[in-house]
Amino acid sequence: MRISRDLQVSNFARIGRFAARHRYVIMGLWLIAVLACMPFAPQIATALKPGGFGSNTMESVIAGNLLQNKLNAKFTSVDIFFSSPTRSILDPCLPNQPPCFAQEALNTVAPLSQWSAVGKVVTFFDDPHQISRDGHAAYIAVYLNTDADSAPNYLPGLKARLHPPADVTMSIGGGPVFYADIQTVSESDLRRAEEISFPFALIALLLVFGSVVAAAVPAVIGGCSVVVSLALVYFLALHTTISVFALNITTLFGLGLGVDYSLFMVNRYREELRKGRTVEEAIMRTMETAGRAVTVSGTAVSIGLLGLLLFNFSVLRSIGLGGVLVVVISILAATTLLPAVLSLVGTRINAWPVRLPWHKPSVDGVAHAEEKGFWHRLSLIVMRRPWAFLLPVLAFLILLGTPFLNVRLGAPDASILPKSVPSRAAYDLLNARFDANETEPVILAVQTADGGQITDPANLQALSALVVRLQSDASVRRVDSIVSIDPRITLAQYTTIYAHPNLIGDATIKTALASLANGDTTLVSIISNYSMIDPRSLALVQDIRSTHFPGLKVLVTGGSAGVVDYVNVLYSEFPWAILAVAITTYLVLMLLFQSVVLPLKALAMNTLSILSAYGALVFVFQEGHLSGLLNFAPLGFVEASAPILMFCALFGLSMDYEVFLLSRVREEYLVTGDNTRSVALGMERSGAIITSAAAIVVIVSGAFITADMILVKEVGVGMALAVLMDATLVRGLLVPATMRLLGDWNWWWPFRPRHNVPPSASLDNMTPRPSVGAGSAE
Repeated sequence: MRISRDLQVSNFARIGRFAARHRYVIMGLWLIAVLACMPFAPQIATALKPGGFGSNTMESVIAGNLLQNKLNAKFTSVDIFFSSPTRSILDPCLPNQPPCFAQEALNTVAPLSQWSAVGKVVTFFDDPHQISRDGHAAYIAVYLNTDADSAPNYLPGLKARLHPPADVTMSIGGGPVFYADIQTVSESDLRRAEEISFPFALIALLLVFGSVVAAAVPAVIGGCSVVVSLALVYFLALHTTISVFALNITTLFGLGLGVDYSLFMVNRYREELRKGRTVEEAIMRTMETAGRAVTVSGTAVSIGLLGLLLFNFSVLRSIGLGGVLVVVISILAATTLLPAVLSLVGTRINAWPVRLPWHKPSVDGVAHAEEKGFWHRLSLIVMRRPWAFLLPVLAFLILLGTPFLNVRLGAPDASILPKSVPSRAAYDLLNARFDANETEPVILAVQTADGGQITDPANLQALSALVVRLQSDASVRRVDSIVSIDPRITLAQYTTIYAHPNLIGDATIKTALASLANGDTTLVSIISNYSMIDPRSLALVQDIRSTHFPGLKVLVTGGSAGVVDYVNVLYSEFPWAILAVAITTYLVLMLLFQSVVLPLKALAMNTLSILSAYGALVFVFQEGHLSGLLNFAPLGFVEASAPILMFCALFGLSMDYEVFLLSRVREEYLVTGDNTRSVALGMERSGAIITSAAAIVVIVSGAFITADMILVKEVGVGMALAVLMDATLVRGLLVPATMRLLGDWNWWWPFRPRHNVPPSASLDNMTPRPSVGAGSAE
């Protein structure tokens, strides 16, 4: 077959030609892949793991491991709550009477003491702080012989061994239940988001193309991408730890990008058919232009997600791995399966037209605007007065981001879950009726500097000085240690008692010494006057770590220390991730556009979009605005990983639209050498389709706003707002304004002689070529 002279036969064009000529083979292979993956994709949630918010480099983790190894300390517990509106846990147990409240509770957990998975059981008799203020509720802490991430696997066995009381209400909470509920809620959120996003995305495609066939093709390609991607993530999760949080994020990218990439490709294919090309020529030209742009933009998205691999947290690394896998599959589907499908559909791509008021039918039934399009006119208006648009929009986007200056970062707990799930209900019960501070101590792992026994006189004196110093802090309510068991006992007396541990007669002291000290190590527990995430509790952790205690080595763990470490480690690594993503993206775009300036401008535009999303995180989720509309209780903080997730996701996603827009602008510039004309025509031919693609991503992201888990809701709100700002204010106003101001400097490329192109024409004397219609773009 003869190929048109203006058709450049590049590698992408050859791939298109190969796909068109071997369409049945390619479609058959994809069909086999989809059918093979369908049984596994729905099982993905069963292979994913909750948690992943810890890192072995965190001091709190190191201290916890030290105490587990030295003292056999247990930190993973299931809390079993008992409550009654009429009975008190303090009611006496009388002979020949039905079991009292306390006895019913003890009978319920009695079988657990014989289970090998249980390390110890702490009842409300062992610790009176486990009795509610009014006495009508109490809980028993069951400590498991496993780590927090594996603990949910033991919950079925634990529940099966409990004997529920007849006249007392029982509920179960604690870390393992929290992780199990995350799994359940994540699956529920995903199903709801899919049920919302799929129908609305199909409607959006119909509105864009005005044809059932043209709308169905991207939907089918996107669906195939999602099925294969989820199955591959499932198999990946069987061999490495993949967080359950990757489920929603990867699905969001699979739906959004899978449909988006096909949308750009189908749109360009229809444009090439209108130019009179044959089906094969149209596919080759589509691959040469839109296919190349899809591959580069997918690379940009992958670079952003690969930034998550630089963090030493499995939750972020797994989201990065899963996200990159989804993007790669989306690119493969768009550049192999889609050309094959287009070859089969041929000119019937416009079949089954849907007549809409704003679609003006042309001879081939495709929407065709005879007058200049909206985006063309808008770009001319902006470029006539670039400063008048640049400064107000710039100020507005910066204003949207200003709430982030007051951000307060925190770690996830049961408050991110809906109130209906067991762990959240237990969390609320604990905070409402108990002294929750007693359950969230700051824990010190204290070792002697000389390696001697902690009970040696000199080391006991150093330990006592540490305890006295802590007790003098206004944030501290109580310090529990081997030298503060009873305030009536002096340091000299403790020294005498511990000199002969085998002769200790006091059961309380003997038990405390056995559980709190071993060799050169001891555990010190600090009860704060404030909640675990209160800034004063977090400051206490920082103060202890910055204080030198002579003769002792002190490490801090516990809930407050975990929050401090989580935030500090994340944001010590974040600048390196930003740098790596920005430099890599710059180099890729520099090679794509053969320009030194355009990638810098693209990075600046992306930063503004992300900034607006950051401001929304604080305004909505920390300060609580719109909480009623979005159906959540304000946290008072922003989950620390959310800004990082959004940066890595949005940086590539926003660059996606930059690539599609500037690719069309560059096409025109290489022909005319006229910067202003190229911008106007590039906007005309890509503005509408970029907006349509962004609308689909906003729809998919917006579907996740309905999530019950606040962390997922945060990402959904942030991504929807950022993409909305990016596709409207940034691409519609800031890009043409900055392109006009920079002029031919946009295309400065010092590594080769400049093309001998005509000088830029005056904007006022410019006569643009006729619009090819709102529907034509890559």
